[in-house]
Amino acid sequence: MSTTLPRFAALAALAAAAALPLVPLAAEPPIALLDPDGDDNGPGAYKYPTDAAYKPKSFDLKKLEVVDKGDDIELRVTLATTIEDPWNSTTWPDGGGNGFSLQFVQVYLDTDHQPGAGFTRPLPGLGNAQFEAAEAWDKVVLISPQPRARLSAEVKAKAGNLRAGVVIPKTTKASGKTLIAVVKKADLGQPTAKWGYQAVVQSNEGFPIEKDILTRPVNQTVGPHRFGGGDDGPCDPHVIDILAGGGKGDRSEVEAQHKALKYACGGKVATLPMVYPAP
Repeated sequence: MSTTLPRFAALAALAAAAALPLVPLAAEPPIALLDPDGDDNGPGAYKYPTDAAYKPKSFDLKKLEVVDKGDDIELRVTLATTIEDPWNSTTWPDGGGNGFSLQFVQVYLDTDHQPGAGFTRPLPGLGNAQFEAAEAWDKVVLISPQPRARLSAEVKAKAGNLRAGVVIPKTTKASGKTLIAVVKKADLGQPTAKWGYQAVVQSNEGFPIEKDILTRPVNQTVGPHRFGGGDDGPCDPHVIDILAGGGKGDRSEVEAQHKALKYACGGKVATLPMVYPAP
């Protein structure tokens, strides 16, 4: 029996399949976590510096979005007011900054939800704070006004073993009320609703304390460029706003944040919670 016809048919089918347009894999749906208004006061009593550059709500977190862009992941952090550049970051050394001056957001990610895996201490500069062992972080994305070269040098010099989990974005910019950071998916992994998320809002400090990574501490007494309402010792978390509760943005999350960040000198350590969108 001749096999010419079947072979011809098979080749024709392969050719037809090759001619079809390639359909890209569907991107994961965006992840969005919300935070209520007016909780930009850490454990409840923190106060903004008095200089006019620190406008009200400049550190008031409203939303964290994680958006799949194919080879990249876009992290969007929205605040409660328009983001400005009072210190003209584009003129900074090392190639200039990213178009904003005040904010420094660290997005911590628990990518495996495995107790004992990952890190329980945040990066140096967030003060006396920790993550629970069951919610240890695996990756942290730095959304900073500082240029990549400065960020890389600070992390290399100060992060120690935490350096393994640090991801510095390809690009960072401000647009309206939103900070936008683009990272390689290869550096971060594929975000899902089963991951844990925490966006820690802090203030950029270009001349930080020796061991801190570009963060502005919270002091007892407020000043022109000093947050107040905290402690001058090593007791308090240097954290202005975080996600809390279920990340739905309801008012109960204000109290959840205050409870998480509560501290006592020689006693309670502030605990940064992870928010898991999926049960």
